[in-house]
Amino acid sequence: TSLALAWVAAGRRAAYVTDGGDLSGSVHFAAGIALCRAAGCVVTGVDGAAPGEGGRGLVAAADAETHELLMSMIGLRRDCQ
Repeated sequence: TSLALAWVAAGRRAAYVTDGGDLSGSVHFAAGIALCRAAGCVVTGVDGAAPGEGGRGLVAAADAETHELLMSMIGLRRDCQ
C-alpha cells in the first residue's frame, strides 16, 4: 500500500482506491497518505471524510478532477446497490 500511494504522489498513477475499514491505525497507509498530502494530492475516505476522522477506506488522487470523478463513480455504485 505504501508503494501504491507513493506512485500516486510521484505522478506514476492517477489514483489509488480501497474500500477497507478505518485505515488510520495502519502505519503503511499513514506513510502513503503523508506522501500524497506532501505532493499535493487529494486524499479522503470513500465517504469523503478525511482519513482518521471517521472516514472508511481511501481515495487518493493526483488531482482534484480525478478525485471528483472517482467520488462520483463511487456514489453511482452505491446508488445501484
